[in-house]
Amino acid sequence: MKTLLDVKNVSKRYGQETLALSNVNFSVNEGEFVSIIGPSGAGKSTLLRCINRMIDATDGEIHFENEDILKYNKREMRRLRTKVGMIFQHYNLVNRLSVIENVLHGRLGYKSTIAGILGLYSEEEKRQAIKLLGLLGLEEQVYKRCDQLSGGQKQRVGIARALIQDPKILLCDEPIASLDPNASKIIMDYLQTVSKTMGITVIVNLHQVDVALNYSDRIIGVSKGQIVYDGYPKDITTNQIHSIYGSEAGDLMIDLGGRNAG
Repeated sequence: MKTLLDVKNVSKRYGQETLALSNVNFSVNEGEFVSIIGPSGAGKSTLLRCINRMIDATDGEIHFENEDILKYNKREMRRLRTKVGMIFQHYNLVNRLSVIENVLHGRLGYKSTIAGILGLYSEEEKRQAIKLLGLLGLEEQVYKRCDQLSGGQKQRVGIARALIQDPKILLCDEPIASLDPNASKIIMDYLQTVSKTMGITVIVNLHQVDVALNYSDRIIGVSKGQIVYDGYPKDITTNQIHSIYGSEAGDLMIDLGGRNAG
């Protein structure tokens, strides 16, 4: 398998006091589905935002398709962001616009500034948007305003907006944190399908360990800005979950299928 993303010795410091990430190292292959788990404040969101350079790492290297993106200029960053789809916990949609208009915003990275401001999209782009919405079970909602949708439907619009970019990787920052269990399952099923059928690499931040165990090819456990577990779901032990979550671990109700504490 070919490596798509390689994170080397990445640290992120806010001011003098807060070290949000400390010497983080991992790589991700093309088509892999990776869950990053850990308690709130562990550094999961900071890590994703460093990968797409919404924020800049303080130290280290982040190689995407064998290029160190921390050295990219603005033009190179624009090109990178067409390849990196981002899905947010709170959807980041424009509520007053229709579903299809929000999805088409995923094409803005390919447009001139004027075309973007005027909303000039090709018929092919509109057809692709409608096709993606159909795949995500939203064919009835294409022309509805986004503020008329449920949370789960809004998140599916967010997925469609990311997919219309034609990305190599999807970064999903707590995509089910605001959703009920049924809507959460629908979102995770779609993300898994996208990874398997389209070959898109998926990295998803999750607080829910059981969800990570069910869906991931690999799990990365983060605690206090450091990676404390990187391996297969089947190999994680209750002791390792305790090392990731600390005192929170007892509240997580994790079923490891009768495996030992290890």
